[in-house]
Amino acid sequence: MKVLVDTCIWSLALRRKTPRENTIILQLRELIDESRVQMLGPIRQEILSGIPATEHFDSVRKYLAAFKDQPLVENDYEVAAELYNVCRKKGIQGSNTDFLICAAAINYKMAIFTSDNDFALYAKSMPIKLMTVS
Repeated sequence: MKVLVDTCIWSLALRRKTPRENTIILQLRELIDESRVQMLGPIRQEILSGIPATEHFDSVRKYLAAFKDQPLVENDYEVAAELYNVCRKKGIQGSNTDFLICAAAINYKMAIFTSDNDFALYAKSMPIKLMTVS
């Protein structure tokens, strides 16, 4: 099964001062080795948007180029809006990007690898599969 790797996981892995033996990074490496990682344009944008230094930005952009984007279509955005509305009615808040990640995961039958606790809340209201962080 392909896995959407959320921004928080990439951010941890791409930080210069993160220990390389970190469990999350080891899990990400395993997914990469198994060619299971899937990227979305909005995740790529979030990752790159947090890098102010041009040299580091270029380095990360080149690294991420190995991970092609899952193309998103009209239905993905509509499903994301539906998921937002369902969660909102239940008092669950989230970002548009989070709901787009959920919609893509549902529509393309992918798991989500994240350390963001919001996704555990979303999972109570929608059929997403979360990859556990060990």
